[in-house]
Amino acid sequence: MTLLETLGIDLPIVQAPMAGVSTPAMAAAVSNAGALGSIGVGATDAAGARRMMAEVRARSGRSLNVNVFCHRPPRADATLEAAWLAQLRPHFERFGASPPVHLQEIYRSFVADDAILAEIVAARPKVVSLHFGLPSAERMRALRDAGIVLIASATTVAEGRAAASAGVHAVVAQGYEAGGHRGVFDPDAEDDCLGTLALTRLLVRQLDVPVIAAGGIMDGAGISAALRLGAAAAQLGTAFIACPESEADAGYRAALMSDAADHTIMTRAISGRPARCLRNGFTALAAGVSARMIPAYPIAYDAGKALHAAAKAAGDSTYGAQWAGQGAPLARRLPAAELIAALASEMR
Repeated sequence: MTLLETLGIDLPIVQAPMAGVSTPAMAAAVSNAGALGSIGVGATDAAGARRMMAEVRARSGRSLNVNVFCHRPPRADATLEAAWLAQLRPHFERFGASPPVHLQEIYRSFVADDAILAEIVAARPKVVSLHFGLPSAERMRALRDAGIVLIASATTVAEGRAAASAGVHAVVAQGYEAGGHRGVFDPDAEDDCLGTLALTRLLVRQLDVPVIAAGGIMDGAGISAALRLGAAAAQLGTAFIACPESEADAGYRAALMSDAADHTIMTRAISGRPARCLRNGFTALAAGVSARMIPAYPIAYDAGKALHAAAKAAGDSTYGAQWAGQGAPLARRLPAAELIAALASEMR
């Protein structure tokens, strides 16, 4: 059986989940157009996940990918967190605000969230994708026993092998070009920064499961190139940010369609994990900041979101998590279904 048959889709295109950007409306439109629509539930709770899955199902009977975050639950460090807030205080004060008194773990990892697991098993989406690592064998078994197809992100061959050994049906080869959070299993380990082309080819040659290429792919030519490398499909995220169905705010959209798209940078200052972002006010303040100074993910994200809210309230939209990949200058303002049609046409 081919990967497209396994996923129940017509086109070798996966819309990246993009928690906080993708929406049920986007996922449904993509799925109805023949590709794999996705939602990210890593930044919500069980009730939110249930609501999002139901909203997609109300709009589409096609395949849906539900993405979860499998990061190691963070260890709070009050001293480190207080020092980080003190460093950010002048930036809050620029906008007439104060930083939070203390930081919190703003959402739980799937590896420790029984409620979200139960909601997903009950809803039985076609696909569940795993980011930041792998859950326990018991959780993997529960998903597979529900008839769910499993895919997992990998940024190295070792991560890809671990995912395949754990029983996933396909591996997403996330190149260093990709926007948003790196899928690294260990954010503190040295990153080899493998690009999409090299990583895809390495995984295709060394794994017995299909590979989905991701990172910097924005059009049909990029998808075709990934397929020529042996990938069974391509995953695109940044390409969908400018769609009207996206949750990206006006400042994010404006930055994406400006010269800022030519300049992306990997930072962990916003959330606590490495992520590729448009260069903006937040990435500028993070210049020269050591990773040791930043609290764990997603505790650091509590501060990041608070600073963005303070700046936005003061009319400054440059402190957001404006995630984008290196292909950002190729972004198009098209409804999701029209974008899928354009991609399919370009592939032909």
